[in-house]
Amino acid sequence: MMLVELTTVPTVALPVAEFASHLHLGTGFANDGAQNPVLEIYLRAAMAAIEARIGKALMTRNFAWQLTAWRDGCVQGLPVAPVQTILALKMTDLAGVVMVIPASQYYLEKDSQQPRLRSVGASLPAIPAGGVVDVEFSAGFGPGWSDVPVDLAQAVYLLAAHYYENRRSEGSRKDLMPFGVMALIENHRAVRLLGGRA
Repeated sequence: MMLVELTTVPTVALPVAEFASHLHLGTGFANDGAQNPVLEIYLRAAMAAIEARIGKALMTRNFAWQLTAWRDGCVQGLPVAPVQTILALKMTDLAGVVMVIPASQYYLEKDSQQPRLRSVGASLPAIPAGGVVDVEFSAGFGPGWSDVPVDLAQAVYLLAAHYYENRRSEGSRKDLMPFGVMALIENHRAVRLLGGRA
């Protein structure tokens, strides 16, 4: 299995100015934006760390997930939530021939914790021997920062601030995710039962 991020969150969608305000940077001075690239790095790092912990994409972007076998013949859990839409389902055989599967053969079962790809008929299309299937989908709470749940947005600010304030540390307990961040994201963590089976 391999998950690839096809698109990234554009810089203009990130709350760089709000994060600078959160840090109380530049109070009483004109904001020349010199710190913006650094703040963007810490925001992206904090978002990535939180997304990895909760199994969710905070802001909408496109992903491709490659599999060599279905976990179940008629339903397949997806690795990221919340999924907004399935963009494409493509089979590639051992010779490299790609076949696009018609959308009429599958559908998205939306779920805040474990979205699923389901077959319309008796089973999902068979993956060719030695081949792969690529599931392309769009996932995230929405395209703008205002679409991110308030508790998760606050967790990103806190963790990004933690990274910013400890940017010169050489490795210590300070590098661990702060308790306040963990408390904010706890309700959004996916509960895995039976090895992730639906």
